Amino acid sequence: MSADQNLESAGKVASNPAILYVEDDMLSREVMKIIVTEVLGFERLMLMEASDRFEERLASLPYKPELFLLDIHMLPMNGFQLLELIRQHEEYRAVKIIALTASVMSDEVRKLRSAGFDGVIAKPISQRDFPDLLHRILNGEQVWHIS
Repeated sequence: MSADQNLESAGKVASNPAILYVEDDMLSREVMKIIVTEVLGFERLMLMEASDRFEERLASLPYKPELFLLDIHMLPMNGFQLLELIRQHEEYRAVKIIALTASVMSDEVRKLRSAGFDGVIAKPISQRDFPDLLHRILNGEQVWHIS
């Protein structure tokens, strides 16, 4: 495959990726929906308002997520537990999983890295910075945005 074909293929994935955002805070879900669908124009954003029955709900989604955005502090399962569940599925082992959290102290970031997250974005989500961060993630960068 040529370099141009690789870029074209990468562009197709990034042009309308299937994104799953698991977040228990309604306002955070609404902000994400506005940024992803209205600002960026992506049509395949899927939202989960809770982590209960996660595997069952994941299996019933209309699209296979190409990117997971996980709130860290939620119940009954937190983001670390969801990360473990997702990585147990062969089809999701290489998919990017990004933590979204207000806890961005250096100790927490170390825990996120060692657990296997592919990046972190501090909350509250910046409407100004998030579109660029999301594009960087979709282009394969690891983003550890804590400011």
